[in-house]
Amino acid sequence: MTTVEVPHGSRSVVLRVAAVIAETADTNSLVFDVPDELREKFEYKPGQFLTLRIPSDRTGSVARCYSLASSPHTDDQPKVTVKRTEGGYGSNWVCDNVKAGDQIEVLPPSGVFTLKNLDEDLLLFGAGSGITPVMSILKSALARGTGKIVLVYANRDAETVIFANELRELVDKHQQRLVVIHWLEPLLGLPTADTLATLVAPYTGYEAFMCGPKPFMDRVHDALGRLGVPRSRTHAEVFNSLAGDPFADQAPVEVSDEEAADAATVEVELDGEVHELSWPRKQTLVDIMLAKGLDVPYSCQEGECGSCACTVLEGKVEMENSEILDPEDIENGYILGCQARPVTDRLRIQF
Repeated sequence: MTTVEVPHGSRSVVLRVAAVIAETADTNSLVFDVPDELREKFEYKPGQFLTLRIPSDRTGSVARCYSLASSPHTDDQPKVTVKRTEGGYGSNWVCDNVKAGDQIEVLPPSGVFTLKNLDEDLLLFGAGSGITPVMSILKSALARGTGKIVLVYANRDAETVIFANELRELVDKHQQRLVVIHWLEPLLGLPTADTLATLVAPYTGYEAFMCGPKPFMDRVHDALGRLGVPRSRTHAEVFNSLAGDPFADQAPVEVSDEEAADAATVEVELDGEVHELSWPRKQTLVDIMLAKGLDVPYSCQEGECGSCACTVLEGKVEMENSEILDPEDIENGYILGCQARPVTDRLRIQF
C-alpha cells in the first residue's frame, strides 16, 4: 500500500484512492475520496485535470497531469483516467502500483479546456485516452445542458475503446441529443483531414472540443479550418510531461529598489475581483500574484500545462515559452501567466 504522510507544499493535499477501475487492458481510472473539509478546494469544471505526485527512485518524484473523466454534475467523487504509454514512467507506475486504499499527493483541479455554456451544441473529438476530458464535458452537457452533441472517437480497435459501456448507455438514454461515431483503424484506417471534414460537415455550427495525440488533433484542426469553423469556437487540450516540481512552494523573488522603481502597473481581474499590482520587469505574472497572496491558477510554472492562461485586455507582455498556445490564441490576447513579463508600463489582464 502506498502511504503519504504529509504533502510537500502548501497547495497540495493527500487524497485516498477510493477505487481503481480497469477500463481496458491498458487503462485504469482512479476514484478519489475527497473529505468534506476539502470539497470546496476540489470543486472542478468539466474538462479540467488533476496533477499527481508520483514517486521515483531516480528523482524523488515526477508530476503528471491526468484529466478528470468524471462530471461535477453527475459524479459524487472525482475520477481521473490513466492509459499506459510506451516508456511513460508516470502512467505505467499508476497502472502497476495504485490500489484502492492507497494515498496520493494531488494538486487542486486546474486547466482551461472547459465549457462555458452547457447549452451549446457540441462537436467533440477524442482519440485514445484523449476521450477523458471530453467525457467529462459530454456528461456535464447532457446532465445540465440542452444542446445536441456529436462525438467522434478514434481508437486502434474495439478493445481499446475506453468507456465503451458508459457511452452506449448514454446514447440509449439521450437518443435525441447524442450521436457517437466510433472511428476504428481496422475498419476505416487512420482519419485524414478530408475524411473528418466530410464526416462532420453537417455540424459546423457546433462548438468544437478535441483531445488526443498531436497528429490526430492537427488533422481535426485542418478539417475544421476547411469547413470554416472559427478558431474562437475550437478548443484543444494539450499535455506535456512536467520537468519541474509544481508541488514545492515557490520561494519569494527578491526585488531591488531599482527594479521596483521601474515596475509596470497591472490591473488583474481574478474571480470577478480586480487587483492593482506593481509588476517588476523580471518577474512573471504568477510570481507577483503569489507574492500578494492571490489564489492564481497555476500548476507547472514552465509554460507546459496551460493552467495559468489568461487574456491581455490592455498592454503588452513578452513570454519565454509559449509553445502550448496556438498563434491564433496569442493573436487573440491569450498569454501564460507563468511566462509573461511586462513590456508596457500599464496592463489589464483577465483570468
